[in-house]
Order: sequence, then structure tokens, then C-alpha cells
Amino acid sequence: MSTTDALLKTPLYALHQELGARLVPFAGYALPVQYPSGLVAEHRHTREQAGLFDVSHMGQLQLVGAEAAAALESLMPVDVIGLPVGRQRYGLLLNDEGGIIDDLMVFNPGPVEGQPALFLIVNGACKTGDIAHIQTRIGHRCEVRTLPEQGLLALQGPQAAAVLERLVPGVQQLVFMSGGHFEWRGAPLLVTRSGYTGEDGFEISLPGDRAEAFARALLAEPEVRPIGLGARNSLRLEAGLCLYGNDIDTTTTPAEAALNWAIQKVRRTGGERAGGFPGADRVLGEIDDPGRLSRKRVGLVALERVPVREGTPLQTEGGEPAGTVTSGLLAPSLDKPIALAYVAPALAQPGTRLHALVRGKAVPMEVVATPFLPPRYHRG
Repeated sequence: MSTTDALLKTPLYALHQELGARLVPFAGYALPVQYPSGLVAEHRHTREQAGLFDVSHMGQLQLVGAEAAAALESLMPVDVIGLPVGRQRYGLLLNDEGGIIDDLMVFNPGPVEGQPALFLIVNGACKTGDIAHIQTRIGHRCEVRTLPEQGLLALQGPQAAAVLERLVPGVQQLVFMSGGHFEWRGAPLLVTRSGYTGEDGFEISLPGDRAEAFARALLAEPEVRPIGLGARNSLRLEAGLCLYGNDIDTTTTPAEAALNWAIQKVRRTGGERAGGFPGADRVLGEIDDPGRLSRKRVGLVALERVPVREGTPLQTEGGEPAGTVTSGLLAPSLDKPIALAYVAPALAQPGTRLHALVRGKAVPMEVVATPFLPPRYHRG
């Protein structure tokens, strides 16, 4: 029996095999880590043209009912009630200690069957727990509908808009973090102009039984190549974006993770909608008084060409423990090693020099602002 036989399969599994993908276990699924051209070529192609990602392992769900927005707002420090139809936000699902259960996307698609609704995309490895958490906490206030039969594709890169417009006229009018309902050959598409690469691009939710045909139509366009998990990781790291389970988890608070920007003002200060989410006292206390923090997420660039991987310990120049790397690799677009790490707040200022201990060797690194590469989102 092959290592992928016991794993779940996305609607594109057969296509990945046909394209020569190297399939690996990820979040319980058999997913492509790379195709024959390799990680670096896939990464560069996405930065230069358009890459197609199968992200159908992610969790997709709807919250339906008059109280859906207020109910979800009780679980996250996000302005959900004020989210207009056709707009999307990044959000953090928190536990009662203010730790991050998951990071997710929430989109207002307009009414579903005549009722207010929200559309959520959650991380694949977290989706079972997320859905149970949401159902337990707010299932009495709105209907929680899971969408396991939906496929999810991401088309990312500077040519993504031109390519998708050929197949789905009208998508070019979208701007970053907006979306709408479209169709392709009779198949309903929910398209948002978003992604996790730092590039312009789109995420497309569609019926699973139409996903392969749509993916083939995209891959038939000369600018598009299939992209695996390896390049997805290097692209998101260059964009300074967190990977759940590496850079954030239930032991991390938003302020520690430098995600204060994801908490809108209406949920922070004054007014009846400030606070009221799990862990609010701690989360807002750390934002108001950064002196409460014992660690903070930072970006690092190595000053020697030595890749610094997840789990690598950090020291000050004087040899004192300084923190730990949570993500790291040789960045293909920058041609130098980069990393995300947690360090003591006193060491979090850009320009601070630290040492990463790689196989007993002290590799000099410098704290830098993230993202490592300027984003190219289309804001209109």
C-alpha cells in the first residue's frame, strides 16, 4: 500500500498524479509538494506569471441567519458586523486565554436563501476542531453549514487577473479583499481577490465535481503552471505571513504574533462592541501595554548564506538565549536566508543582531521589518 492510500484526496488528486506531482501527507490529505520543475521554478513562476494551487483541503463553511455576524463577532476580535456585502477580512479565532485557535478568512457573500450569511475559509489541519468550536459556541444563534463537497483553487501572480478574466469575465473589477458570485460553464463560483503569496490573485470556491475541469481550463492558459506546497510555503514566508502551527498556535496571542492590525478599532476601544471576545482582557491589555509581553514575532535575515530552519535556537551576540525560529528557508526571490522567530521584546527592534545556532555554528542574523518582499495586492 502506498503512503497516500490512507489519506483523503481532493477533487484534483488524479490531475496531480497526471502532472507528475510528488504527493505528501498534509493535514490528512495527499497533496502535491512540488511538480517536476521543482520548488524554486514554481516559486519564481508565481512571482513572474501565474501559479495554480489546489487548496481544497481547507475548510469551507457558511454561517446563516440574522444573528450570524454578531455571533461570529463574539468569537473573534474582528469587525464582522460592519463587513459589507462583497468584502472579506482576515480573522483570528481565539480561545478563552486569548490564544489563537486558527486564523481564517471571513467573507460577506450577501444573503443565502434570503437570510444574512457569512462564508469562512479555515486551515485544513484545524477545520474539524474549528467547526466543532464554532458549532458549540454559536450553533444556537445561527446555522453552521459545512461545505465538504466544495473545491477551492488559488490563482496567484501578476498575470492572474488577465488569465481569470478570459475564463470568468468581470473578475478584473474586483479589488484586494473583495469578491462576488460568478459562473463558468454553468458552474457557480465564489471568487475573492485574495491569497497567501503576497501577489495579486484570487481564491475560487466551486463544486468539487467541476474543480478538475476548471483547473484544466486554467492550466491550458500559457501563463499558468501548477504549484505545490513547497513554493506555497516559500511565497508566504517572503510575504511575511504566518503559517498556523509554526508561527502561531493556541499558545500565541495576537500581540505576541504582531497581528494587532487584524483587530479593528471598533473592537479595541470604547463603544459597545469593544472587547466581548474570548480572552479580551489579556488581548487588549497586551495591545494597550506592550510591556506585558514576554516575546514578540519578528523577521530575520541571515548575514551568511546558511538556511536557518524552524526550531533553530537564537542567542544574543553575548551568548544569552534570545528566542526560537518558527519558519525559515533560503528565499528564492531574495536569494538569501530569511526567517520568522519569537524573541524577547527588547530584541525586536529592526537592526538588532542575533545569532542562530545551526549545527553548532553561530550564524549572524539581523532583525528586519516584514514583509521581506513588498506585496503586490491590487487595491484599485
